Amino acid sequence: MTTARDVMTADAHCVASDQTAKDAARLMGELGVGAVPICGKDNKVKGVVTDRDLVVKVLDQGRDAASFPAGDLNQNEAITIGADDTVQDVLATMTNHKVRRLPVIDQDRLVGMVALADITRAVPYAETGELVEALSAE
Repeated sequence: MTTARDVMTADAHCVASDQTAKDAARLMGELGVGAVPICGKDNKVKGVVTDRDLVVKVLDQGRDAASFPAGDLNQNEAITIGADDTVQDVLATMTNHKVRRLPVIDQDRLVGMVALADITRAVPYAETGELVEALSAE
């Protein structure tokens, strides 16, 4: 049985909730990714910030990215997946929450990120079709 751990990108990096939106953007640029988890002082995942969040919630609103707290970009609830959850669980979580990326946790510790692209490489298209359809319906 294929798990999230099997398909994730390991060694994900967090932006701390007390860092800034600019720090989040810089980290995304350094890593070449479009999203990074936001972690609190307790090192637990509090949410995910995407490049789109930075544009829509910071720049488009005329806010200063160098002073806007990354923690203010948290969602109401952090959506994560367990490292040993199945790829089918990943698909279901992504579909239900209409997200393209999920932080992967082991206990409460961030161990990686799984993205739509990771899933499409790991499972047949027929299984990913509902997810793609749900994400496209926005």
